Amino acid sequence: MKTMNDLDRTDRRILTILQHHGRIANVDLAKQVNLTPTPCLERVKRLEKEGFITNYVALLDPVKVNAALCAYIEVQLTSTTTESIRIFNQQMLELEEVLECQMVAGGFDYLIKIRVADMQHYQQFLGGKLSAIKGISQTHTYVVIEDVKSQTAIKINA
Repeated sequence: MKTMNDLDRTDRRILTILQHHGRIANVDLAKQVNLTPTPCLERVKRLEKEGFITNYVALLDPVKVNAALCAYIEVQLTSTTTESIRIFNQQMLELEEVLECQMVAGGFDYLIKIRVADMQHYQQFLGGKLSAIKGISQTHTYVVIEDVKSQTAIKINA
């Protein structure tokens, strides 16, 4: 499996640019990395094939799409057997409000990030969906007041 160490400076520059401008025209991308369009496109296709680029997405304004309330929820399970974890993971995949779900080490088992319209919808999520999942012993919620920094790009050293 290739890693960042296997990529040259041009590949790294391509990845950096695409993280910030996923819809950039290949001709413009090629100019920015000092290549002609054909070799640039070949590099992008190779980076996709090798799994460095996994997807292209549009980032939406949560307020405009009625998902203004962001919250992080610590989840502790009653049991951390392989089967309990598998069941919980599957249930998280089915909840549309859950944007991220990470199994973590420390004082709880999972950290999930949700987005909903408002506090009323958060209550409905917590009381109607999350609390219905068997195997959860405890949750703690942290509601986001202000996004100080929120980015999707991963820093890539040239």
